[in-house]
Amino acid sequence: MPDFQPFAHLTTPNAELYRAVMGEFVRAKRRFVVHLRPEDVHEALDADLAAVTDALGRLKDWGNLRADPDTSRVTTVEDFHRARFLYQLTPAGEAAEQALQTFDEALGRRGALQAVALTDIVTQLRALLELARLDEPDPAKVHLLLRGLVGRFTDLADNAQAFMGSLQRSIDLHDVDVDAFRAYKDQLIDYLERFIKDLVTTGAEIAGLVTEIGEAERLLVMAAAREAEDAAPGEEQGRDEEFERGLALWRERWLGLRQWFVSEPQHPSQAKLLRARARAAIPALLQVVSALNERRAGRSDRSADFRTLARWFAQAPDEATMHRLWRAAFGLSSARHLTVDADTLGERDEQPVAPSTPWFDAPPLMISPQLRKTGSYERRGKPNKIVDRSEQRRILAERAARQAEETELARTRLVTRRPMRLSEVGTLEPAEFRLFLGLLGDALAARGPRQGEVSTTTSDGTLEIRLTSLDEGTAEISTPHGTFRGPDHVVEILDLTAAESEEWSA
Repeated sequence: MPDFQPFAHLTTPNAELYRAVMGEFVRAKRRFVVHLRPEDVHEALDADLAAVTDALGRLKDWGNLRADPDTSRVTTVEDFHRARFLYQLTPAGEAAEQALQTFDEALGRRGALQAVALTDIVTQLRALLELARLDEPDPAKVHLLLRGLVGRFTDLADNAQAFMGSLQRSIDLHDVDVDAFRAYKDQLIDYLERFIKDLVTTGAEIAGLVTEIGEAERLLVMAAAREAEDAAPGEEQGRDEEFERGLALWRERWLGLRQWFVSEPQHPSQAKLLRARARAAIPALLQVVSALNERRAGRSDRSADFRTLARWFAQAPDEATMHRLWRAAFGLSSARHLTVDADTLGERDEQPVAPSTPWFDAPPLMISPQLRKTGSYERRGKPNKIVDRSEQRRILAERAARQAEETELARTRLVTRRPMRLSEVGTLEPAEFRLFLGLLGDALAARGPRQGEVSTTTSDGTLEIRLTSLDEGTAEISTPHGTFRGPDHVVEILDLTAAESEEWSA
């Protein structure tokens, strides 16, 4: 096999000319033109004929083009012996151009958050759910729906990934026109807010449809079997292998779609992560705008401040002014524990210490333990008066006892002797209603999707609530502050602190 170098023309001095020549051959193939003469390339590129001929020869040596003798215009013996060639793309050259085109598209791709794709996915999932409910669905319809669903989902995921990458590059911009970026920011924030809203609503519907369809194993088997029918003729074992390979691929695609929209306990869905990334991008954009505004306002940096301070030191009239400027700029003053008193001065007169003495060799300084502990030698001013807090403590104790009594009464009032409907609860006092609303919220939070019955206990382990949903009916609970309405449920509240817990059944 020849050692082709189809990408060698990218690193040569005339790479631009080689790319232009190869681009002309690609465009010619799209027009169903197989061969090109040097004159054809010369006219299309408006380049020097000798340079084009030399480029064609180099591309032939690298394996990008194939040269065939051009005998159609031979009229004399001299024309026959003169080198004339027809050039066409080789498979290696065509593959290299396709790879370069894919690279350029991926590199310059901005991507988009496709809210329309979410709607299309919902439509296709609804149709797929209807087929899944049939005893014998049409394999052709199942296959076409799955292919359309995978294609639309792939576009959505790829575009979202490309968009978030380009969005991060926009956030990281430093040298950018302020007015242009601010206009772009307004449009981008509006775009993100609209997509987040669509992703929350439509994404929840997609998650529900995917969960309702389930593993979709029967549908995936139909799609893989229909694809295996197009396998090349041969041994039956080869068709079975093609079926197994296709079924594994369809399972992987369906799992990817499920994980993109349905969250697991320890693995949030990709849609949830995308929402978080999009939400986080909005304050990040605002921070960039704030930084651009500060830069536009001419805010000085630290180096400019130090240069100005140095100029002030140079312009100071005397050394005393320099010391005052130093203390004002850096806030450095003498240490408060180096107090100079009569004893210190007398000791220094008896045993003077030269200013050039290192700290290690100088005599130690004695620091008061009170200064070390409190930060000062003594407390100045009158001592604080002792405040009698007995009355406040009595009021707090009475309030706590009253609240405990109200809570206990509410607990006693809410404990049921049998399962009952919410509509039978009647009227509740404010304390009773607060406790009941907390119990109801705990039970609803513990209930999973499509779970009709739930049982949970309070955080202190004293009450247990059992809740059973009903298909119809509305419950109303009256309170002094208004009426609480909601779907009717069967509720049972048990006191777990009683000496003997009695459980009643409906």
